[in-house]
Amino acid sequence: MLKSQLNNLSAKAFYNTARSSDASVIIDVRTAGEYEFGHIPNAINLDYLAEDFLDKIEQLDKNKDYFIYCRSGRRSIRVCTWMRNGGFDNKKVFNLDSGFTDWLEYFPNELNRP
Repeated sequence: MLKSQLNNLSAKAFYNTARSSDASVIIDVRTAGEYEFGHIPNAINLDYLAEDFLDKIEQLDKNKDYFIYCRSGRRSIRVCTWMRNGGFDNKKVFNLDSGFTDWLEYFPNELNRP
């Protein structure tokens, strides 16, 4: 039910939509360890499991476009829902459907690794 109310994008659509927006912010909600394994270029890491996670989400500029992802899409669905319920415009919040796993399948060379 939650998923159907969100802007779920395939890896290709996520890539193209994020690139076409001048106000895009890509947020990786995985743990720091997952992020260090590899992440989408220019993504910032806001760990979904961190104590101050919701505080950090609430501090984000509501005028920007947010592209949210995690490993499989489950955490990011929750984050997108929180954002929508917290006053962010649903037209400006996007979920990477199937998560980073899907991204790696289509864009194995488009990621940052240590």
